[in-house]
Amino acid sequence: MQVIFAKRARTFDGWTENVRITCVGGKITNLEAATTAQPSDILVDTLLPSLSNLHSHSFQRAMAGMTEVRAAGKDSFWTWRDLMYRFMEHVTPEQYQAIAALTFMEMQEAGYAAVGEFHYVHNQHGGQKYDNQIELSERVFAAAHHTGIGLTHLPVLYSYGGAGKAELAGGQMRFGNTVDSFCTLVANARTRAADTLPSDACVGIAPHSLRATSPEDLRQVLTIADSNPIHIHISEQPKEVTDIQAWLGARPVEWLLQNAPVSDQWCLIHATHMTSQETQDMARSGAIAGLCPITEANLGDGPFNGVEYLAHGGAFGLGSDSNVRISLTEELRTLEYSQRLRDLGRNVIIPSEGSVGDALYMGAAVGGARAMRRNSGRIEVGALADLVAIDSTAPAMFALRDDQILDGLCFAADDTIVTDLWSAGRHQVKDRKHIHRDAIIATYKTAITDLLASI
Repeated sequence: MQVIFAKRARTFDGWTENVRITCVGGKITNLEAATTAQPSDILVDTLLPSLSNLHSHSFQRAMAGMTEVRAAGKDSFWTWRDLMYRFMEHVTPEQYQAIAALTFMEMQEAGYAAVGEFHYVHNQHGGQKYDNQIELSERVFAAAHHTGIGLTHLPVLYSYGGAGKAELAGGQMRFGNTVDSFCTLVANARTRAADTLPSDACVGIAPHSLRATSPEDLRQVLTIADSNPIHIHISEQPKEVTDIQAWLGARPVEWLLQNAPVSDQWCLIHATHMTSQETQDMARSGAIAGLCPITEANLGDGPFNGVEYLAHGGAFGLGSDSNVRISLTEELRTLEYSQRLRDLGRNVIIPSEGSVGDALYMGAAVGGARAMRRNSGRIEVGALADLVAIDSTAPAMFALRDDQILDGLCFAADDTIVTDLWSAGRHQVKDRKHIHRDAIIATYKTAITDLLASI
């Protein structure tokens, strides 16, 4: 058991002062307001429900900064993807684990308590299978165990190199699985996760995209989802929209909503290029929009249609995707700023009047938890103790009233104001640093030195 005393906390009902929160078995078991601290309490300034990072490719963290040189002609998502394929061809299982551990640690220090790892590297170079089919999933599990982050593992079905069942080629060979081999992989991953990870972990499924699967494969793989999350890349790039429309006769979001049982079990990643009708239909489906504003800006994907989506009741969460920059505060403000730049207005990601920071943060907290099928995103009895403490006395924050704190967090502060973080009650960040920071960084540097020498 541990007890946290906060000067203030953003509970589900609003701001509450002088709060004692008791955590047992990873969950919040008691909450007292307007009380006083006891000698054994962990003292923090401001306590928030922590966000879940719903979309990550952890291995891509190691190539951050390597693709910011302009190639001949027009650089795009597709030229970036070619560079990513060449880089990851050389990554070993040991290096994969070291990269994932650093990535997860950085997420926790930034304020994320959990991660949805969209895991599509399954094979060796050239597509050869590992003797242990889930070798790389186990490396992700080891990294999650070491860092203590909450894990929603999302093995990816990636069967084709492009729309129309194009053959896999080059770096894609490390991703490839048939539906049958993928179903076996998921079953094995679920067994191993249950044996090695805390009870808050789960294993869902992730058909990579409509271009990397087929309609028949998608129908078949959905039968193994059970009650676990289903994530899919959708409508990220104009070329993807054009290719899918030419092949399947409908735009990606349009086709998916018409041909799959999309519900609140689903998370549609990016959904960047949608018509007004697609936007409204997706909002009404209950699916979560998995938005990755920093990566979407870095890759030139374009802005999400957030204003119309929220106006029709749509839910969203945030992901760091390529992990080119892991920053919760920057992810939040980039989402809002992308909408301002597109619409030439201010304070737009909010369905009505009020604090934009509160709408951004709490919307992402609730939506992200739903996308991860995780009992979190709120501070209340019975929820997981996914909690983050921030320092409201920091220069960027100290002039703000309680009702302005989340505006300050989203638009004025950076991640250094995070002082403590709990992932399902596991107190992994203390005094602004992860408890295993030094060892994780040292292992990462050794792994990357060896990786770069092999390229």
